Amino acid sequence: MQAVISREDEPAGKEAGMLQKMRGRTFDDFTIDEEIAGGARTVTEADVVHFACLSGDFQPEHTNAAYARKGPFGERVAHGLLVLSMATGLLNQTGIFEGTSIAILETTARFMKAVKFGDTIRAVQKITAKKETSKPDRGVLSTRITVLNQNQETVLEAELAVLLYRRGFGPG
Repeated sequence: MQAVISREDEPAGKEAGMLQKMRGRTFDDFTIDEEIAGGARTVTEADVVHFACLSGDFQPEHTNAAYARKGPFGERVAHGLLVLSMATGLLNQTGIFEGTSIAILETTARFMKAVKFGDTIRAVQKITAKKETSKPDRGVLSTRITVLNQNQETVLEAELAVLLYRRGFGPG
């Protein structure tokens, strides 16, 4: 199985010399109860500022140090959806879904502990179920993502349904 990787402003295909084998695993390659460990990263003030600008979420718990000092966390904290986005990014960086995931179909999340500036998070994704679809080229994985901080405390748990290509199929 091969995929063509190109930018929108570049020609795609063999003539561009961009043919590359897909790195990701297909629906058929995953097993129930399998765990995927992503890397780790430290959450910074810059991350939170950029996320606030992108999302439009300027709640003072995230952006106003004086306000946040008086609040329940005693300091500014990262947006929960930023932490979830970082977790999926850490898992995607493993390459396991590269070129094989089509879409996240559904997600539910539980935000269990605040993530503060300077906390280091890591993500583990467990495959909890597999479901074939009516289309022969794809299947749905049910997964649970657990995000841990530097003290091994769970800060977030999320359930995701992910649509993936099946073996022998892919774009193009």
